[in-house]
Amino acid sequence: MKKQSNLSRLLGYAGRHKILTYLSWVFSAVSALVALVPFWYIWRILDEVLRVAPDFGNAVHIMHYGWMAVLFAVVSVLIYIAGLMCSHIAAFRIATNIRIDTMQHITRLPLGLAESFGSGRLRKIVNESSAATETYLAHQLPDKAGAIATPCGLLFLLFVFDWRLGILSLVPVALGFLIMMAMTGKRMAQKMKEYQNALDLMSNEAVEYVRGVPVVKTFGQTVFSFKKFKASIDNYEKWVIAYTKELRLPMMFYTTATNGVFALLVAGALIFTRSGVTGEFLLNLIFYIIITPVISLTLTKIMFMSENGMIVADALERIDSVLSLKPLPETDRTQHPKDASVELSDVHFSYDGKNEVIRGISMRIEPGQTVAFVGPSGGGKSTLANLISRFFDPQSGSVKIGGVDVKNIAKNELMDTISFVFQNSRLIKASILDNVRMGKPDASEREVMRALNAAQCTDIIEKLPQGIHTIIGTKGVYLSGGEQQRIAVARALLKNAPVVILDEATAFADPDNESRVQAAFTELAKGRTVIMIAHRLSTVINADKIYVINNGKIEQCGKHKELCASDGLFSKMWKDYQTSSKWKVEKEAQV
Repeated sequence: MKKQSNLSRLLGYAGRHKILTYLSWVFSAVSALVALVPFWYIWRILDEVLRVAPDFGNAVHIMHYGWMAVLFAVVSVLIYIAGLMCSHIAAFRIATNIRIDTMQHITRLPLGLAESFGSGRLRKIVNESSAATETYLAHQLPDKAGAIATPCGLLFLLFVFDWRLGILSLVPVALGFLIMMAMTGKRMAQKMKEYQNALDLMSNEAVEYVRGVPVVKTFGQTVFSFKKFKASIDNYEKWVIAYTKELRLPMMFYTTATNGVFALLVAGALIFTRSGVTGEFLLNLIFYIIITPVISLTLTKIMFMSENGMIVADALERIDSVLSLKPLPETDRTQHPKDASVELSDVHFSYDGKNEVIRGISMRIEPGQTVAFVGPSGGGKSTLANLISRFFDPQSGSVKIGGVDVKNIAKNELMDTISFVFQNSRLIKASILDNVRMGKPDASEREVMRALNAAQCTDIIEKLPQGIHTIIGTKGVYLSGGEQQRIAVARALLKNAPVVILDEATAFADPDNESRVQAAFTELAKGRTVIMIAHRLSTVINADKIYVINNGKIEQCGKHKELCASDGLFSKMWKDYQTSSKWKVEKEAQV
C-alpha cells in the first residue's frame, strides 16, 4: 500500500476548507507572476531614458510607466493577501482538527500510558507540532507556489532580452541550488529530528522540574534537584553549537553564490563589451542587475521551505507517536462487580516487556478492608495500584474487582468503582465547587458542601472570598499541598466509589494539615475498600493488613504488631522510621 504523503494527510483534516488551500496556491502563483510585471515597466523606463538622452524632456511616457509599475505591484500584493486569507482559514481549521483528534485519542489512552509519556512532551506535541503544520500551510505552501511560478517568469525575462546575460545569471543559481540540496538532504532531516528531540527533552524536564518545586522545598534540595533539567539544557546547547558550526561553511558559500550574481554580471559585461558598449547592451545589463536580486530571494524561500517541510514531517511523526498508542482493549461482554473486593492472581508486569516490575503477586482484599502497601522506593507499590485501577494491563495473571476481571468491566463503570487520591493532587483553574463536582458532575451544592465538611475543608471555605465559588489560581488565591489533598478527598467522597486508592496522599502535608487529612481519610474509609500506599509508616498502623512490597514481590504480610514482632524488612523500616522521626523532633526542638 502506497504511503500517504504528509500534504495529503494534512489536507485530510481540512474538510470543506480544502478548496481554500488550493485557492491560496493559485493566488500566490498569480501574485508572483504579476509582481514581475513592474520590472518590465522599469525596463521600458530605462529604454526610453537611454533613447532620448541627453534630451530627457522627450521622455513623455515615464510617468505612465511608473504608475503602471506601482499599479501592478499593488495588485500583486492584494492578490497575495487574498491567498494568505484563504491559506490561514484552512490552516487554522487543520491545526484545530489535529489538536482535537490528538486530544480525543489521548483521553482514550490508559492513564498510566499517558503519564509515562511525559506531560511536558505531550503538551509540546499537541501544541507545537500542530502549530508547525499551521505555519507550513498558512505561509510556506503558498510561498512555495509563488516560488515555483517566479522562476518560470524569470526565465522568460532573463532570456528575452540577452541570452548571454541570462545564462550568467543562472550560474550562481545552479551553484546555490546544489549547496542548498547538500544542506537540506536526508542528513538535514535526521538533524532536524535530533533538534526536535532535544527540544522535547528540555520542555519535558522543565515542566517536571516546575511541578517538583514543592518537593524541592519540602526536602531542602539544592543544585541536585534540577540536575536532569540542567543536563537537558546542556545537551541542547552542545547540539545547537555543533550544528551551527557544521553549517557555517556551506551557508557562507550559499550566501556568496546567491548574492554574487551582480559581480558575475559585471565580469561578463566586461568580457562581452571588449569591442565596445552599445546602448541596448547597457540597457539590458542595468535591467539584469535590477532583477537578479529576485533570484536570491526566491532561492532563500525555497531553502526555508525545504527546512519547514522537514519540520512538518517530524511534527507529523511525533503526532503519530501519540496516535499509534493503543487504548486498552474493551470486551463486548461487560460484567458488573458483585462487591468491593480486590483480588490479584499471579500477576506479572513489565513496562518495557523485558524487566519485570511485578513478579507473580497474588493477594485478596476483602470488601471494606483497609490495606497498606509499604516498602522501599521502586519496589512496585504504585505499579500495583495502577494495575488494580487498570492504568495498565498485566502481561500475565488477572486483576479482579468484585470477582470480575477488570478487563471485562466497562471503562466508565470501572472509573465509577474506583476513586484516587494521589500525592500531588491537581486542581483545575475553576471554583472549589467545580473542582469537587468532577467526582459527580450532577451533584447539587448541598451535596458538595456535605462532602467538603466530611473532608475537613470547612476552614478552607471560610477563608476564601467567595466560599465554594472562589476560583483557584486567580487573584492570588492558591491552596497549600495539604489543602489541595483535602479538596481531592472531598471529590472522592462525593464520587462515593466503593474502592479507594490513596497514593502517598499525605506526602506534602504540614503537621496541621496532615491531622486534618487523616481525619478526612477516616471518613473516606467508612464502608469502603481502601488501598493505601505510604512511606510514613505511622499512617498505616491501624490498617487491617499491611503488604510489604519489595523487588516486585510480597515480602511480608500481616498486621502492624505482627510485622514489628517478626524479624523482617518491615521491622527494620519501622525502627528506621522511628529513629528519623525522633531525630526530626530533636532537631526542631534545637531550632
